[in-house]
Amino acid sequence: MGQITLNQVTKTFGDVNVIPPLDLEINDGEFVVFVGPSGCGKSTLLRLIAGLEDVTSGMIQIDGNDATAVPPAKRGLAMVFQSYALYPHMSVRKNIAFPLKMAKMDQAEIDRRVNNAASVLNLADYIDRRPGQLSGGQRQRVAIGRAIVREPAAFLFDEPLSNLDAALRVGMRLEISELHKRLDTTMIYVTHDQVEAMTMADKIVVLHGGVIEQVGSPLELYQSPRNRFVAGFIGSPKMNFIEGAEAQKYGAHTIGIRPEHIEVSDSVGPWQGVVGVAEHLGSDTFFHIHDSGLTDPLTVRADGEVSFSHGDRIHMTPREDRIHKFDAQGMRIG
Repeated sequence: MGQITLNQVTKTFGDVNVIPPLDLEINDGEFVVFVGPSGCGKSTLLRLIAGLEDVTSGMIQIDGNDATAVPPAKRGLAMVFQSYALYPHMSVRKNIAFPLKMAKMDQAEIDRRVNNAASVLNLADYIDRRPGQLSGGQRQRVAIGRAIVREPAAFLFDEPLSNLDAALRVGMRLEISELHKRLDTTMIYVTHDQVEAMTMADKIVVLHGGVIEQVGSPLELYQSPRNRFVAGFIGSPKMNFIEGAEAQKYGAHTIGIRPEHIEVSDSVGPWQGVVGVAEHLGSDTFFHIHDSGLTDPLTVRADGEVSFSHGDRIHMTPREDRIHKFDAQGMRIG
């Protein structure tokens, strides 16, 4: 079991209100991602759940039991940190076994759990090496293994991939997602990278200034953002926002259109502009359009074989069914 419920949880540091009253339900077995810009409160919220920070007010329940004042070690949760937090003088085997040794578990059970974790994480060939002999991705797997052996009610990940290079990040994203499927255990994952959130989560919690802006599946947030902040944060490249006369045509203060929902042509389309930078990525090309009279720059995502280049004037047609409308307060219309 790994159901976690937050009821009117708050956190203040001195006079600074980091987490205003907040409610959140995390269901057993869900992969939930907390995402938002730096300083939005996502890591603080994770530490409150872990018990590494005391709540100022409110209640945290784990599997229906009040855990608000329960020490971290007794909450049945396992945390994986950004820094790996491995003991450099210990082998992989001893690092993974350490929390079980501290719990004075029977040696036969320790061996069983460590061997199982090493097998699940493809660490069997490195079991007797020390952390200094491992790559960044292997070290992160060891840190995850140390969490797995505790057989927790939920795993808490605090930006675990931020120290890895781009290629390793992609590989580890897949490994953690596959691990979740195999273990079928609740996972809460903190990141500032919305691509990680979109590709890994069952449910995304978008935070801004300690406030939950929206909770939903990746597609729900992508297709129906509750407000302009969520619309601009979810999706890569970011949504284009247009104000003024063009927005007023749609009865809105602001309209939003994603780069992939604008069609380009050399002669047909209600919008025009001049190509600035063209980013050719193989399957896709991102055009950054200037002098459109709408917003600068306007980003358009096109097929990789589209051959416009710097200085070309192009025509653009937005997909009417993909235009998002927002009022003056930034809230979604319709």
